[in-house]
Amino acid sequence: MDWNRVEGNWKQIKGKVKEQWGKLTDDDLDQINGKREQLEGKIQERYGYAKDQARKDIDDWYSNQRFH
Repeated sequence: MDWNRVEGNWKQIKGKVKEQWGKLTDDDLDQINGKREQLEGKIQERYGYAKDQARKDIDDWYSNQRFH
């Protein structure tokens, strides 16, 4: 998985992230700034997910995106 594309295009992609995880705030998205570990942590925090569940959700979401 090439997460660099997400980091490099975060401004365009963060809307898609917010569609998927609506509990993330704009401030959360600004703090995440495309960093996968930050996204995992915020999903865990907002949704009460375990780290493995957050990672799986991100993997599933990423694999369904057209930008990679």
